[in-house]
Amino acid sequence: MQTPRIVVVGSSNTDMVVKTARIPVPGETVTGGRFVLAAGGKGANQAVAAARLGAQVTLLAKVGDDLFGQQAIAGYQREGIATDWVLRDPAAATGVALIIVDDRGENLIAVASGANHALLPDDVERAAAAIRAANLLVLQLEIPLATVEAAAALAAAAGVPVLLDPAPAPDAPLPRSLLQHVACIKPNQTEAERLTGIAVSDEASARAAAEKLLAEGVGSVIVTLGAKGCLVVSRPGEATLVPAYPVEAVDSTAAGDAFSGALACGLARGESLLAAAQFASTAAALSVMRLGAQPSLPTAEEVRRVAAIA
Repeated sequence: MQTPRIVVVGSSNTDMVVKTARIPVPGETVTGGRFVLAAGGKGANQAVAAARLGAQVTLLAKVGDDLFGQQAIAGYQREGIATDWVLRDPAAATGVALIIVDDRGENLIAVASGANHALLPDDVERAAAAIRAANLLVLQLEIPLATVEAAAALAAAAGVPVLLDPAPAPDAPLPRSLLQHVACIKPNQTEAERLTGIAVSDEASARAAAEKLLAEGVGSVIVTLGAKGCLVVSRPGEATLVPAYPVEAVDSTAAGDAFSGALACGLARGESLLAAAQFASTAAALSVMRLGAQPSLPTAEEVRRVAAIA
């Protein structure tokens, strides 16, 4: 089977993670935590996830001309990711995320976007040849929306399918002109509600939100439902629930990114939407068993081993 070629356009952050017994309330200090410094950012996480699962990955991102940026690029190169389009901006700092994770694996995150907000449509145009040569383009929303729109339009014009992970949750519905370029969108419950105005709490409401997105022009929808799994919807009136693999959660920080990277691998290999979602669900489950974003992302061998047991 030919190695799938994936281009990820998105964010690169350095994550500063504190593991505590519980997440403090405003004004409270919780002591006794454990500190981890790790590479992160939704775009970079998804690029690393796809690379570990066997894809040939190119990352288009922007970092600062600083130590965190240098460390990020070196890390991507160790993962086998092409970094020709990981750009350095001397006028901005590398993005930083401050993350608190409690004993249940729940998290609280604050992000200083830095150079991520300087990734512009002109940068997409300069990397156009790489995008046109891909089997799949992966996008998220930690970079300017105009940049996301430019990348999606360029890929769609070249016949390259677009996978959109609409995270962080947008403040308002996304433009229809963007959604019409998206082959598959993968919101969680909060993101699905922000995109559609439909509160998602169960399978029925997830299906309603998915069908509204289909009506906006999206090719297919996967709504992730946490421990309940994910709902796969490719046409109105037809939906399949993929159960989550049961694990004991340590840190859920990069679960969505593990899912998106694995989903991208499956789709770029030509797998059906359902098969790709099942593969992605297993990868996401494995990721919550380890602390940190990129350190938690599984390899293809780990996913295959668990899938064979399930």
